Amino acid sequence: MPKGIIYLETMPVSSDKEADYHKWYNDTHLAEICAVDGIVSARRFAPTDGQGPFVSIYELDCDDLDAVVQRMGELGRSGKMSSLQFLSIDSPKPIPKVYREIGSYGP
Repeated sequence: MPKGIIYLETMPVSSDKEADYHKWYNDTHLAEICAVDGIVSARRFAPTDGQGPFVSIYELDCDDLDAVVQRMGELGRSGKMSSLQFLSIDSPKPIPKVYREIGSYGP
């Protein structure tokens, strides 16, 4: 099976909601995302300087890497995903980008 990642940059809807955004993302949203067929794990990263977007990496293991984004959209449209009320949809606009693995080294 091909392996890949989805790379996604997000920000909280406002600075006063940042703690709620992290709690929701870490405690609720990551589990929802990992329930999508093809997504095997998820990690989040914060900028060391405190400036700019937070980065999420969703690791993929499936035959059709691009179809995972479609399944994520279906989850959102189905009403089975928790509210995205703490997530800014404007800056940066959260657009998932899919990358396929072309090499690796190590465990």
